[in-house]
Amino acid sequence: MKRFLLAVLLAAVAQGAGPALAQQSKVADWTIEKRTQDTHCNASRGDKDKDDENRDYVIVITYSEKAIVIVMIYDGWEWEKVGEILRADVGTDDADIMKKAKWEVMDKTTVRGIFEYDQSMMDRLSKAKRLTLDFEDDDDDSIEMQMPRAGEALAALKFCEENRK
Repeated sequence: MKRFLLAVLLAAVAQGAGPALAQQSKVADWTIEKRTQDTHCNASRGDKDKDDENRDYVIVITYSEKAIVIVMIYDGWEWEKVGEILRADVGTDDADIMKKAKWEVMDKTTVRGIFEYDQSMMDRLSKAKRLTLDFEDDDDDSIEMQMPRAGEALAALKFCEENRK
């Protein structure tokens, strides 16, 4: 899961941290971690999509009192311009979260969304079974990532955040 570690590192960079990792725990197939050189925690999950040529995908969620950061890695993407800003509708299996949200290309297979902290967004993510990105004018790159037991993972992430000192 080389891409999984990349996602963890990218999320650390998103919060201005170095790559050192500290305490980890598992909740279902999610990894919850507190890093030594960062003041925040991550919830991350990687998988292979058997319905899509066994392509790897990873999702990393982290947050602070100011922002929610979501990093998505999918080895079926081939973004060409690092730093490019893409627009995508973000949703779950049962709720729209945000229309035309900004996503930054981090590398050819990775995008990152940084959103102002909103408890209702966290609530919708915790109830989700899937997270979808529907890119403007680009159905080929739109994606749906599975998020089983997201509520448990985000509760563990919240516990990690509240006890990170």
